[in-house]
Amino acid sequence: MARRRSPAQPIAAVGAALPPMPPAVMPMPLAEPAAPVADRTGAAFFDVDNTMMQGASLYYFARGLASRRYFTTIDLAKFAISQARFRLLAAEHSGDIAQAREAALAFIEGWKVDDVQRLSEEIFDELMADRIWSGTRALADQHLAAGQRVWLVTAAPVELGRVIAARLGLTGALGTVAEIRDGAYTGRLVGEMMHGPAKAHAIEALAAAEGLDLTRCTAYSDSINDVPMLTSVGRAVAVNPDSALRRMARAQGWDIRDFRSGRKAAKVAVPVALGAGVLAGAVAGGMALSRRRKKT
Repeated sequence: MARRRSPAQPIAAVGAALPPMPPAVMPMPLAEPAAPVADRTGAAFFDVDNTMMQGASLYYFARGLASRRYFTTIDLAKFAISQARFRLLAAEHSGDIAQAREAALAFIEGWKVDDVQRLSEEIFDELMADRIWSGTRALADQHLAAGQRVWLVTAAPVELGRVIAARLGLTGALGTVAEIRDGAYTGRLVGEMMHGPAKAHAIEALAAAEGLDLTRCTAYSDSINDVPMLTSVGRAVAVNPDSALRRMARAQGWDIRDFRSGRKAAKVAVPVALGAGVLAGAVAGGMALSRRRKKT
């Protein structure tokens, strides 16, 4: 006869021999991605106009100023024509560089540095952010992920270059530097325009200051005018190259990256030719604006 369990016997005792229930499984927090190991001697240098950006940064800056009534529509048209002429002739005629430099001084004289900074930020967000080449930005991000620093190198004002670099999360920018006194531009440049050989000289000076090994550095550009910069480093890459640079890149065995479609290339060619990414845009528009401002 089966023995009855005493009512006083606790039920919990029956299950005492069972294995304990596992604790609730909690999701483990995802580990933070490891920061890249800093590569202190390698770096990358990117031209801006038609390399990092579709078109010319200074052209879009002028458009932004025109929309804010700093320029008239006629001034902007003259601005564009002057830059187109520079694009075609500046590589061969040093006189055009000198004229561009003098015009640039008229363009910025008396402007407050804080105003240029504010306008550069506004106009980048308004007109330039959507024109950054995603392929070129990915190349810059690869250098950053490898622990290398990345600088933009542009003939445009360094203040505009720094805004673009900051918006893209890059290290900084080398650009044309204007003299500043009491928070305003004096109308004189510090050194040369950041164009042609001046870009190579600036990179070499930065390398000396930062301890970079230029043989481990990479430079990216679309223009034959930037050959001095491209040949100053260990690796050159032609990005959206003009025909002359494409021929040279093939002859030298350089990498070529072209992020343009046929239709897009045609659209981009207009602001590139008009903008050129150099201060020559002020030749007509800037001088006209300067004359009007002095009359008022």
